[in-house]
Amino acid sequence: MKQVLDVLQDSTIASKGGKDGRSRFWTAYRGVAEEHDGDFLEQYASDMDIVLIFSGLFSAVSTSFIIAMESRLSPDPSDTTNALLAQLVQIGMGTLAAGSTPAAPASTWSPSTADVKIQVIAYASLCMSLLAAFGAVLGKQW
Repeated sequence: MKQVLDVLQDSTIASKGGKDGRSRFWTAYRGVAEEHDGDFLEQYASDMDIVLIFSGLFSAVSTSFIIAMESRLSPDPSDTTNALLAQLVQIGMGTLAAGSTPAAPASTWSPSTADVKIQVIAYASLCMSLLAAFGAVLGKQW
């Protein structure tokens, strides 16, 4: 400790205004700590800006992919229309038995497992990206 105080007495970092060696030491320590903390906060503030930019761009791109893939999770409306038109043609041609009602078009369509898995992954990545942006915003406000 004595050596540190001797070095600080001769340096320009320590102010000469203190009455004893301890006060000069803590004054120098506070100056160095404030400088280090300022550099630390500046570096991580710029890192959070980068995270915000990246997560914003990634969210926009993944949202556009999710919108494009959304149509693969629902049946094609033209298939239902075609089935109903086929029933109307059967009724019009008289091929439907008298007194019977036409059956509702059976929907046997279901999304493929691969499409569902891809959508789950896309939604999970969007959620993680938004969570990263939320964390960066909270970090910048703190």
